[in-house]
Amino acid sequence: MKLQTLKNHIRFYPPHHFVYYPVLMLFLASSIYFALTTNDKLIWSFISIAFIFLFCLAYMLRQHYALTLQNRIIRLEMRYLYFSLTGKRFEEFEYKLNDDQIFALRFAPDNELAALVEDTLKNSLTGTAIKKAIIHWKGDYHRV
Repeated sequence: MKLQTLKNHIRFYPPHHFVYYPVLMLFLASSIYFALTTNDKLIWSFISIAFIFLFCLAYMLRQHYALTLQNRIIRLEMRYLYFSLTGKRFEEFEYKLNDDQIFALRFAPDNELAALVEDTLKNSLTGTAIKKAIIHWKGDYHRV
């Protein structure tokens, strides 16, 4: 497996990103073209709207369920990890951190996590700032 870093941690699902969406965009572009150039504007306009709806629906559903579950798992992971490393409960100050900060902290290795949490609480670091502050990146190879 390729070593994960700040520059390559974004993940794509090839059948979805490089097959389904391009084909759907091709059909959408074709239907819009026909809606503008043929005599059957009403039917092609309807088909174009249907493709737009399918595109939006597919994107929303694909993301929503997987990311909601993933976010919940990351929070649980961070609670467990922080407690096992420090003996203190993460929940005591978790409400002070936004999702972006918590999700960025998961890339910190064990020996950097407690210091990064303290720095984040003290200086209100953004998720991007937290990721840039990590010295030894810990990859998350199982995310959606």
